[in-house]
Parts: sequence; structure tokens; C-alpha cells
Amino acid sequence: MTSTRANHDVVALAEQLLACPSVTPATGAVFTALQAMLEPLGFTVDRFVTGDAPDGPVENLLAWRTTGGGKHFAFAGHLDVVPPGPGWTSDPFVPEQRGDLLYGRGAVDMKGSIAAFVAALHDLPDDLPGTISLIITGDEEGPAVHGTLALMERMAARELRPDLCLVGEPTSSAQLGDVVKIGRRGSVNMWISVAGSQGHVAYPHLADNPIPKLVRILSAIEAETLDEGTDWFQPSNIEITDLDVGNPAHNVIPGLATARISIRFNDRHSGASLIERITAIAATEGGTVEAKISGEPFLTPPGAFSDLVSGAIRDVTGLVTELSTTGGTSDARFLSRLCPVVEFGLNNATMHKLDEAVAVQDLRDLQRIYALIVERALRR
Repeated sequence: MTSTRANHDVVALAEQLLACPSVTPATGAVFTALQAMLEPLGFTVDRFVTGDAPDGPVENLLAWRTTGGGKHFAFAGHLDVVPPGPGWTSDPFVPEQRGDLLYGRGAVDMKGSIAAFVAALHDLPDDLPGTISLIITGDEEGPAVHGTLALMERMAARELRPDLCLVGEPTSSAQLGDVVKIGRRGSVNMWISVAGSQGHVAYPHLADNPIPKLVRILSAIEAETLDEGTDWFQPSNIEITDLDVGNPAHNVIPGLATARISIRFNDRHSGASLIERITAIAATEGGTVEAKISGEPFLTPPGAFSDLVSGAIRDVTGLVTELSTTGGTSDARFLSRLCPVVEFGLNNATMHKLDEAVAVQDLRDLQRIYALIVERALRR
């Protein structure tokens, strides 16, 4: 591999990133590789590590380049990956091309997209005005505590605020460009506890069994209909994800019963309003609730930005893009506080699976699409 090819070819760039093990939370070599790609292009690169165990340390990278005045366009993404697990055909951190596919953990989620970010920068005109930045974390696949939120604080300190942001998550379904995400539902987890009084099953009047109370709470929660969906979001849903009594004895009434629920919710709700709603239900049986909001819903209404992205996809692939809000959460939930955000990236069929792979042609097409998006966004 020549240095020229390594600096410009999207496949070679992807291979460099894939060759760096970066199971979440990521630090080190993978960020060094990306920094080496960006600095020759005139980017200022700010790398920093934050957070302590168990959720850290996490490394983040903020890079930016300004040419004259104009707008600020940001790419965002993550270099951390989920653990590969056993059973791969080849080493998950030794990239390998077999046929038309490039294999490696992170090929589609989302080192391939980050390689396409960098390759697209080489295609931009020298006189393109404005600021381009890359907001890259090592903490998206994990708790996401010390990642994009820390990057946003760093950006604020440097007075860097994008006008538009594209997150390179693997949104495509059947083929590259068929789906672009313009929003995501929110997510909240809640732990419900009901205390009782332990006792012998033969003397129930001397005990207080918390299990029937918890069952009634869960039945009431299960009967809740949060909404019927909206124009852009599917209905919110509540799922019971765990029950625990921790009672190994058959002749003992337990003193505590707990359950966990997970709610994915659209923009008719907030995390706080749902916590209040579930807390009120639990209180009818003496239950208490602890909760953690993973993210609030967001929507970038269809308009100029989604039209720009869809137009670039159409010009390269010929496809008419579907705008969607389905799927899990992403770091776009944080970045949407700064500016309009859309998510668009590679085919998601193999993400988080054994033998994760990206089509080589998709990498090349994504590079072209990203370059068109940036140029058109900054020239508007």
C-alpha cells in the first residue's frame, strides 16, 4: 500500500481504522490513526480523555478547519465498537477483503462512515468557504456518559457551533441511501421496588408479601396506552424487561420484589413526564421508582437539510430516500440541541453481528455522497 493511496483511498482509510482494536470505551491507536489522516488536510485536532471507571476513561476527538467565513458543517460519529465475540471467520481486527466485501468489526458501525468522511474531504474544492468539523467519540456503544456530551462542552468552550450536522450511523436498510433518519424516539429505564415484610408461608398474617402488589403495579402499567403514534413517530411502547425477588426458599414470603421497565417514547412525551406517570402508578401499591433517562426524542422536520441529503443520494445512487425515525438511540439525541441533525450511513444488515462487512462500492459511493452534501451545504 503506498502512502498516496493510504491518504486518499476510502478503502485504505477504512482498513487503517479497522486494524485498531477499539472496543468501547475506546482510546489510543484508533484516534492516532484518524488524527494522522486529518492533520495533513489542515485540520486542528483536539484529543482529550475524560472519565473514570467503570464508564471511562473515554477518548474523544474534535477536529475543525475554517476557510474564510460562511457556515459550519459537522460530521459526527464514533470510533468505539461492540465486542466482536467468538465465531468470526477471520480476525475481527485484521481487515480482510473477500470478494466485494471488506470485513472487520466496525466496518459499517461506523468506521466505514468515518473513513468516508475523511475521503470526502479530499474531493472538496479548495475555495469552499466555511468551517468543517468532525465530532468523534469513543463512547457511543457504551454508557455514552463521557463522549459526545463532553465534546459538546469542548465545542462551546472553543465557540464552535455547527449550522448543520450529519451523523454517520448505518441507516441504510436494503441498499445504500434508501433510509435517512431525521429523528429518534427517546428512551428511559425505570426500576420499580415494592417492600414487604418477610415471614413464613404458613403464617401469612405475620408477613407482608410484596409480590402481589408488584404484579398489580405491572398489570396497571401494561394496560397503559401512551399514544397512537404521530406523523413521524411510531407509537410509544412500555416493555417489562426484568422481574426479581431473589428468594431461594420455598417456604419464605420475601421482603422485597423489584421489576425493570423500558420505555421508548415519541415527542408527545418527555422522560420526566413518563417517570412521573409510572411513579404515580407504583405509589398506589406502595412502590417506589428509580429512573434513568438515556435520551429525549428529537425530530429534524423534513425540509432544506433532508432535501439536500436526499438530493445528493439521488444524484449518486438514483434512489428516492425514505425519511424515518425508527430504530434505537444514537448520539444525534445530544447533537440535536445544537443544530438540525440527520443520520445517514452504510447498510446496517451486519452491524453488531459476526463477520460484520461493508460493500467496497458502498464505501466509494458514500464518499461521493458525503462530498456533495458538504459542498452544497457550505455553498448555500
